[in-house]
Amino acid sequence: MDTLIVSCVKKNISFFCETLNIQGSNFTYINQITVLPSIGEARRALLEKDYDLIIVDSPLEDETGEDFSRQIASNSISLVILAVNNEHYYTAAAVNEKDGVLVISKPIDKDFFITALSLARSANIKLKHMQTENSKLKQKIEDIRIIDRAKYMLISYLNLNEQEAHRFIEKQAMDLRCTKRSIAEGILKTYAS
Repeated sequence: MDTLIVSCVKKNISFFCETLNIQGSNFTYINQITVLPSIGEARRALLEKDYDLIIVDSPLEDETGEDFSRQIASNSISLVILAVNNEHYYTAAAVNEKDGVLVISKPIDKDFFITALSLARSANIKLKHMQTENSKLKQKIEDIRIIDRAKYMLISYLNLNEQEAHRFIEKQAMDLRCTKRSIAEGILKTYAS
């Protein structure tokens, strides 16, 4: 799990790194930890690399980190933990948790943080599985669209009915040992010209 810590407080950075390293040695899921002092630098880093876990230690030098946390949580599968001062916890939680940000209050209890990491890890694994399934479904839908367009071309140009067009694509795929989609793409190229 590649981790980005956005914090400008050395004591908190040490706490997060030590706790992550303890977790890493116990569960071997922390690969690399990157520490940055500002949201601006974190935004630039995210343009170059994706992180599985992002810990934002609010407030930061350039902003509180709440907008950044919500944006990352809602636009990626990265898990985002926002650490806020105890007096701001309930307000921050009410606003940020709607977008999938895990909000914790400071000072942070080590055992509580380890539990939050475990929950975050479990959620991340589930989210990645869901993303994989979503990608597979999108691919299937796209395959069906292309095959249906190819069937329409066969119906239009070769005067086949829908069942014959379907059988034609299936037979070609079996005979040539390739996917129905690649046969359909070939048909579209042939008749679209």
